[in-house]
Amino acid sequence: VQLVESGGGLVQPGGSLRLSCAASGFTFTSYDMSWYRQAPGKERELVAAITRAGRSANYADSVKGRFAISRDDYKNTVYLQMNSLKPEDTAVYYCKALLRWTEYWGQGTQVTVSS
Repeated sequence: VQLVESGGGLVQPGGSLRLSCAASGFTFTSYDMSWYRQAPGKERELVAAITRAGRSANYADSVKGRFAISRDDYKNTVYLQMNSLKPEDTAVYYCKALLRWTEYWGQGTQVTVSS
């Protein structure tokens, strides 16, 4: 089982990034997918989640209207489009796959928002 995040980097405030999480080794279409983030000295927090087949999505209040989660079940990939980035969005971003009591995590990708 692998979840491999990519797309992180350094961006100026107000900029955009798109994170990708490529999944392999399990039946991607059966899993709900989500993005979490963890800033230095803070607990990991849920950013966005999307259910199987993309039926519904939900977001942390802090990112509503700026971030969008999506999935491509043909590519076994989940995305996080991040717009209007703020310095407080700086964190390591992780994707997670969840099916009942089974969960898988990626290794994370660093996002730094700074001028």
